Amino acid sequence: MRAFTLPLRAAIDFALPPRCPACGLIVGDDGSFCANCWSKLDFLGGPACRTCGLPFETDQGPDARCAACLAEPPAHDGVRAVVAYGEVARTLALKLKHGRRIGLARVIGGHVARRAADEPGALIVPVPLHRWRIWSRGFNQSALIGGEIAKRVGLELRTDLLVRRKATPMLGGLGRAARARTLRGAFAVPSEKKSALSGRTVLLVDDVFTSGATANGCARVLKRAGAARVVVLCWARVLQGHVDEGQALGDEWDRGD
Repeated sequence: MRAFTLPLRAAIDFALPPRCPACGLIVGDDGSFCANCWSKLDFLGGPACRTCGLPFETDQGPDARCAACLAEPPAHDGVRAVVAYGEVARTLALKLKHGRRIGLARVIGGHVARRAADEPGALIVPVPLHRWRIWSRGFNQSALIGGEIAKRVGLELRTDLLVRRKATPMLGGLGRAARARTLRGAFAVPSEKKSALSGRTVLLVDDVFTSGATANGCARVLKRAGAARVVVLCWARVLQGHVDEGQALGDEWDRGD
């Protein structure tokens, strides 16, 4: 079988060579970035706020928290983002979400999966879309990413534990308090599903982390339903002072969905 598949693969690569997922330049392997796009990805993983994952310029210890989290602790238990929100990270997120390039979920999910490897027994729960958004778009990008993470890390994906009860407008241009009010009551855990969350760690998957309003809204209802911890996994996150949160929300078109 291998003797047959190798020539077939070579023929496919010749006719449809692998391309950079961001710019489309021909590259050596599927899912690989070209050198230029790779250099524009700002990978995270150094010293950071224990709660929200905001990078620190210097190491302040494993329990250090940023000023915003000290003033108003979030409902979740941490944010693990692969890259800072920027040109290339934005391109991939928008191609997947609005360009319907669902194959990019494999690329994004492959990177995000590495941030989930140290949570054995956790449940992967994607941020849900309202049913109207599912009908119009045809898929939930967070669920696609979550499925790839589950496959690579061997964790359980549950798309039925968290639902979106109401459609919400775009959050761009709204302040932090207004965003929280807009999302109040938007998420719920079906009563018959609460037992599955009891005492469990939930890895809440989203594509982009912006203001944290969506993550907080989801984390609150998951914890009220019995989850012990809720950790946010995402492809990219906005860094204060690098990209304005409101602009990022506008770039994403409908971060309130």
